[in-house]
Amino acid sequence: MSRTNYSSGAPLEETIGYSRMVKVGNMVLIGGTTSVQPDGSVYGEGSAYEQAKYIFEKQVKLLEQAGASAKDVVEIDAFLTHMSDCKDVAEAYSEIFHDIRPLFTAVGTTELNRITQLCEIKIMAIIED
Repeated sequence: MSRTNYSSGAPLEETIGYSRMVKVGNMVLIGGTTSVQPDGSVYGEGSAYEQAKYIFEKQVKLLEQAGASAKDVVEIDAFLTHMSDCKDVAEAYSEIFHDIRPLFTAVGTTELNRITQLCEIKIMAIIED
């Protein structure tokens, strides 16, 4: 089975030794993604909805690089610093995934990498044969 690692270009990927996305066979996994922009700032500060929407759109673009699409997503895990933001993250989720209906789990966590980050999301997709 072939394996392809994808980088987002974040400096820590090389330093620590991890990939943003890995494709193995017909499975595509995107690691925990936040709304950090290329300039290092956090997109949508103060809005879990804006952060989640940014993350989901970014992840769909990543999937396309691996030959997958939103319709191939089978599982999504969201980590939220405030469970009260779950409704906002779910709203952003529904805009893309409502009719696809992948598994969706939201988990509360005390903090993420930066205090302004309200959610981090990871995705698993299986490309249809």
